[in-house]
Amino acid sequence: MYLLLMFFMSCVQTALAVNALEIQGHRGARWVRPENTLPAFQYALEVGVDTLEMDTVVTKDDRVVVAHDPYLNPQICLDKNGRRIKDGILIRSLSLAELKTYDCGALVHPRFRQQTPVPKTAIPTLDEVFALAAKSSAGRRVRFNIETKIELEHPEYTPDPDRFVDLVLKVIRQHGVVERVTLQSFDYRTLKVARRREPKLNLSVLMDKRPKVPLADVAREYDATVVSPRYDWLTEKDVRELRALGLRVIPWTVNDPIEARKLIGWGVAGLITDNPAEMIRLARVRDESLVRPRKPESGDRSH
Repeated sequence: MYLLLMFFMSCVQTALAVNALEIQGHRGARWVRPENTLPAFQYALEVGVDTLEMDTVVTKDDRVVVAHDPYLNPQICLDKNGRRIKDGILIRSLSLAELKTYDCGALVHPRFRQQTPVPKTAIPTLDEVFALAAKSSAGRRVRFNIETKIELEHPEYTPDPDRFVDLVLKVIRQHGVVERVTLQSFDYRTLKVARRREPKLNLSVLMDKRPKVPLADVAREYDATVVSPRYDWLTEKDVRELRALGLRVIPWTVNDPIEARKLIGWGVAGLITDNPAEMIRLARVRDESLVRPRKPESGDRSH
């Protein structure tokens, strides 16, 4: 009986580890809603994500807004008259009032034909995303993974790293969510500034290509607790080594259930996904299979 009980408890402990898997809604949930919009974040909250993942840029009047690209994306945004826009409208060149005249919810993204459009949807401010989350119990628990979209080669796209971080931190502090925020970036200059400005902030190093140095060395250099690589070059050995050093591995952007199962099996701490509802379902199915007690075999002497 003791051995059977210990077996069951080990299953429960394993399942709890799976429960701890952090599902991050990439740009909210762009699989089904316009990316980086309040409807996308609302959907992600409703399906039960652990973290809202988003990108930030800055307007001409220094308002932090949630958008992936420095320019308005003509694939997903219309002007105030409902017409297609041209390339080259830099968000940094627009005031917040000017930016709010564009509709970035009416068009279905060509890569995500299953999206439900939400016409008359403007690009939100970071302040508006936090305010939305504060309206629900799920939102008051959710975490935020915020990327600073800044490029060394294009200083015209954004404020300098110090100013960018100060603007983002101002909004975070106003909403009292410092301990629920992770700041991530491919441009690690903002991570260095953020660590100096706010010791409590969690930091994540985003990686597009495998660096020439060990992954852990990059994390250590920038005092990051999370390593967030492209999932398609990550290996089980990487995950094992990073976990042994106490680092959390959260790859992006994982939409394929087969890849997700593999990564979960390797022990990643979380997944960044466009389709959070499906990834949450996968985690629950695996969870249920782990806690389901095994029937003793005929020769089992664990009585």
